[in-house]
Amino acid sequence: MKLKFVTVTLMLIAAVASAHAQTLTTLYTFNGLSDGGSPLVGLVPDSARNFYGTTFQGGTANDGTVFKLGKNGTETVLYSFKGGADGFHPYAGALVRDKAGNLYGTTEQGGSSNEGTVFKVDMSGTESILYNFTGTPDGAIPYGGLVRDLAGNLYGTTYFGGTSNNGSAFKIDTNNNESILHSFAGSPSDGAYSYATLLRDALGNLYGTNYQGGATGNGTVFKISSTGKESVLYNFKGTPDGQLPYAGLVRRKGFLYGTTVQGGKRGLGTVFKVDTKGNETILYNFTGGADGGLPLGGVIFDTAGNLYGTTYIGGAFGVGTVYRLDPTGKEMVLYNFTGGGDGKNPYFVVLVRDQAGNLYGTTSAGAGTGCGGTGCGTVFKLTP
Repeated sequence: MKLKFVTVTLMLIAAVASAHAQTLTTLYTFNGLSDGGSPLVGLVPDSARNFYGTTFQGGTANDGTVFKLGKNGTETVLYSFKGGADGFHPYAGALVRDKAGNLYGTTEQGGSSNEGTVFKVDMSGTESILYNFTGTPDGAIPYGGLVRDLAGNLYGTTYFGGTSNNGSAFKIDTNNNESILHSFAGSPSDGAYSYATLLRDALGNLYGTNYQGGATGNGTVFKISSTGKESVLYNFKGTPDGQLPYAGLVRRKGFLYGTTVQGGKRGLGTVFKVDTKGNETILYNFTGGADGGLPLGGVIFDTAGNLYGTTYIGGAFGVGTVYRLDPTGKEMVLYNFTGGGDGKNPYFVVLVRDQAGNLYGTTSAGAGTGCGGTGCGTVFKLTP
């Protein structure tokens, strides 16, 4: 389908507003039919300025798609999930793309045991199942995305399964063999249930978040060493430090940065950083008002140390924002979604930023009446 451009320019006047207008261009509006609907996560670009992503529903069987959006605005469905052995409902973080253009991701359901899959889709649209989850002891319901090392091994998390049914962290090698790196226990000394895509450093250590568990049940930041030892770096308390970290982490100058979807001073989420000794600093507390609330997605950095992210609710129209947080912790709302042609409610989105400072992402709803009346979502570009 060809792109329908919708451009919205707003001058933000709230206390947290930007000093100048931000221009949002809707690059694509999903119909919820064969083209897909409800993109829950962000995008992965290639060198030719095409973007790749997934939709949670839509496609030929309404079980989700893998799509390509060309720089000319043409959307191509590379694969439509059928809802059986091939998996269905890709929920996870952004796809991983290798040098040959192959795309890797997870589905939360489907596969041989209906506990989810790890899949590969090549540029011809052929899907291969690399691994079928069975529940115990290997894991089930992989909500999180994947990270790939230089050798081609894939790493991720599951929400359920593992030895205690509290989720697992896993590795899929290049022969499609799975090994469990850690089964979460859900005990006070460990976390439980992970939505997050893992972060891998140059030494092979993995970092992530647990949505619940830990000392107070409000979630954790954890590390799995290259030798397979797991340690909890931080236990969230709820107030005032945040609770229920949904998204993964980014690392800069030895600190780990992320978001919690709830908790903080106002109960509507935080942006935080944690050092290697487990000391946490709250960088920002969302209020749910003009500044946004419920930051389901993670954050990215620019070269100046500013952080960028999205909120699911709040802003001028109550349906989400794109925000920037400077190194001093001052928040600026770059864009308020209106729920019209620009979409609404960005979900599990980690933004993509190009060299010109443009930001790219998705909204899970809006821009139409399909997908249960809420609209089927959009792909957008925000120009500074």
